[in-house]
Amino acid sequence: MKQNRSKRRAPTTQALIRGIEKGQRGALSKAITLVESHRPDHREQAHTILDACLPFRCESLRIGITGPPGVGKSTIIEALGDTILEEPANKLAVLTIDPSSSRSKGSILGDKSRMEKLAQRSEVYIRPSPSSGHLGGTSPRTHETILLCEAAGYNVIIVETVGVGQSEISVDDMVDFILLLIQPGSGDELQGMKRGIMEIADAVAVTKADQASRQSMQHAVSSCRSALQLMPKKYPCWSPHVFEVSSMNGKGIGELWQNALDFRTALRAHNLFDTHRHRQLDHFFKTLIEEQLKAAFYRHPDVRKHLSGLTAEIRQNRLTPFSGARQLIEKVISPLPPR
Repeated sequence: MKQNRSKRRAPTTQALIRGIEKGQRGALSKAITLVESHRPDHREQAHTILDACLPFRCESLRIGITGPPGVGKSTIIEALGDTILEEPANKLAVLTIDPSSSRSKGSILGDKSRMEKLAQRSEVYIRPSPSSGHLGGTSPRTHETILLCEAAGYNVIIVETVGVGQSEISVDDMVDFILLLIQPGSGDELQGMKRGIMEIADAVAVTKADQASRQSMQHAVSSCRSALQLMPKKYPCWSPHVFEVSSMNGKGIGELWQNALDFRTALRAHNLFDTHRHRQLDHFFKTLIEEQLKAAFYRHPDVRKHLSGLTAEIRQNRLTPFSGARQLIEKVISPLPPR
């Protein structure tokens, strides 16, 4: 039996494309697995699928949810998901990023179990992915995963970041609306929040309003509003709101969703929504160029031939790292243009 299972043929590229177009979750999951794979043949197949899916992608609202660990991201997403799905036309994809171990490279990927009710709904797709050591709170393949979800008909996409703090600003390069979650009652809520993460927030939610004292909630909300006033405006037409929310009693959840919709309307009225998307695509394109150039460089036969020798010379202080790098690069690109 095991031998027969191992011989089962993997779905063809065309079968996966057709399945994604029909909104089949199995086909979507298999395509995302190909996108996340490190095997060159899988990556090639994934690129073919992505190119073929571009014409039938739906228009979506992409929401990034970030904040420190323990702030309640998963529970807020589950409550927000229920509100989003009150509109029958909406289909929701939740992309959760779990931190990978620096030793084992493994990841728990437990967010799906923490959104048990949401995961049971047919119009919801939840995909946990490992961060794979990628800085910025996201997975290195989150953007491609978003494109595939849009091709499968999911018109609201939530990206839940790892939750490590100020390094999470790369989520701004792949979503439209960023919601920053703050937990009251833990001292100065903003002391550990670096400038970068506050600057990219399009709204702030102070969580666990049902548990915190009225005084601590008011202090947290006031602190957030004061901090946001000191930040340069991300968009001239939008000022981030601060909400008190609770996933337990639903306080503020509906207002959060309406705020995200108002944000999209405001940016579209000023022709900024598409401008932001175009800037994201430009950034993603350049990032992929750098990634593929790096991989191609280290595969080059002249680099493989001379790398170990130059490394030895640098270790023996016969060559500086700068000169060694320049010599190695000139094996592929010769001569280097003057700086």
